[in-house]
Amino acid sequence: MAFFACMYYAALRPAEVVGLRRQDCHLPATGWGRLTLEKSRPEVNRRWTDEDQAHGERGLKHRAADETRRVPIPPELVAILRVHIDTFGVAADGRIFSSDRGQPVASTAISDVWAEARTLALTPAQVASPLARRPYDLRHAAVSLWLAAGVPPPRVAERAGHSVEVLLRVYAKCLDDGEDIANTRIDAALKAA
Repeated sequence: MAFFACMYYAALRPAEVVGLRRQDCHLPATGWGRLTLEKSRPEVNRRWTDEDQAHGERGLKHRAADETRRVPIPPELVAILRVHIDTFGVAADGRIFSSDRGQPVASTAISDVWAEARTLALTPAQVASPLARRPYDLRHAAVSLWLAAGVPPPRVAERAGHSVEVLLRVYAKCLDDGEDIANTRIDAALKAA
């Protein structure tokens, strides 16, 4: 649950969640917390890496190798991560999410658990639909929610690790539904002028 919560509440990519370490998390007892992302652990075929591991350690997507990304996280995710860490601990290298043997979580395990969760949480018709078909859809839901809530696109892009250009191209449909909201805001601005 905590793995998927990171994708929904913080719009993390799966490889960012796999690489998330305890030292990357500021989890206060109350209020908003923060994740400071430094590394990503994408899963690749071992034939294409210099390491003998399926998960390579890399910098964040679309950023310099040593660049970080700070993501404020709501109290709900802070609480979920605190409980997860208290219950399961962390791997030897500080990673919050690991297999039962301490290895990075495999993409097949993530997909399998997500498929099972969908069958438990959704109606049969919803399971047959494209609704939340992939774990990555949680990230899309987070970004869409932030935009629909009126968070300015540059701030959403910063939190999600996008450029504003990519954000607007991919999520333009989320911004198109607010004509009434836009009209109300323009009316208010005109009356104040």
